[in-house]
Amino acid sequence: MTSPSYTCGLQDKPLLAMTIGAAFDQTVARFAEREALVVRHQHLRYSWGELGEAVDRCARALLAIGMQPGERLGIWAPNCAQWCIAQFASAKVGVVLVNINPAYRLSELEYALKHSGCRWLISADAFKSSDYHAMLGELLPELAGCAVGALQSRLLPELRGVISLGQQPAMGMFGWSAFLDRGDEVGPEQLRACSAQLQFDDPINIQYTSGTTGFPKGATLSHYNILNNGYMVGESLGLTEHDRLVIPVPLYHCFGMVMGNLGCLTHGSTMIYPGAAFEPLATLQAVAEERATVLYGVPTMFIAELDLPERAGLDLSSLRSGIMAGATCPIEVMKRVIGEMHMAEVQIAYGMTETSPV
Repeated sequence: MTSPSYTCGLQDKPLLAMTIGAAFDQTVARFAEREALVVRHQHLRYSWGELGEAVDRCARALLAIGMQPGERLGIWAPNCAQWCIAQFASAKVGVVLVNINPAYRLSELEYALKHSGCRWLISADAFKSSDYHAMLGELLPELAGCAVGALQSRLLPELRGVISLGQQPAMGMFGWSAFLDRGDEVGPEQLRACSAQLQFDDPINIQYTSGTTGFPKGATLSHYNILNNGYMVGESLGLTEHDRLVIPVPLYHCFGMVMGNLGCLTHGSTMIYPGAAFEPLATLQAVAEERATVLYGVPTMFIAELDLPERAGLDLSSLRSGIMAGATCPIEVMKRVIGEMHMAEVQIAYGMTETSPV
């Protein structure tokens, strides 16, 4: 049987025929000293070199707890540094990241974990009104009586454990720091060997669509799918290593993790998370104080920012571009964003999760 063709006919820019991990390593090597990630609500900043070290440590920890390429790692958390680190680390070892909506209730969480066959879950301890630890205790009563990594769940027999992002992990859960410490058991050469065997058309991400016609649908996406989508969106915006992108949209969705994180990765741009979830003042403060050049959002986010009384006192003149997407973009809102927020090059993006998304 002949191999599939990736020839796309005439085009100005060839697609990236590499894994996300390989692209990440290239960017770290090129822009090691430049700022990669700013997480304002956690007071964290990483250069690309520092982010590379954090990602590699997390990737080695995933290998240390026994995760193999093709296995599933769920992540149930709002926007945070650990989300970004887990995204790139899982890609480096070929582990399929399963994005779980932070707003999911117990039945939806159970469905996503069972449907995707997750082996491990990274979880926040709480978000807004949701107590994640309590919900997991109800779903997985066996956690409290098991050794870390030795879960035997009646409801979720494939799940082996939970990695908590909270300061005080519940019984039976790994704390994030303790999990990362396991990375010391795996050498850099073992990580390189694992990464080298991966193919760019391997599946690497499962995203659950809205489920308006029943249960959420799991869209399985490859390195090639989402890396190139982020790359081409970044090309359309004219991103370079000098750009600074504020990402108030959720990372569990393609808008945040593909158009945001991967768009920045492929161009060496800076990712800026203004908060765990969208808040208009925090978003515009991030733009002003970080001298951001690009801003993402859905129309309701931009409307909230335009209507913010404090906006008049914030210097948004560094902005040049951005993306409005996720719903119909009203003409008058676009005009105001261009005229009042200095986003003369703002674009509208359209697509769906199954198309990676744009």
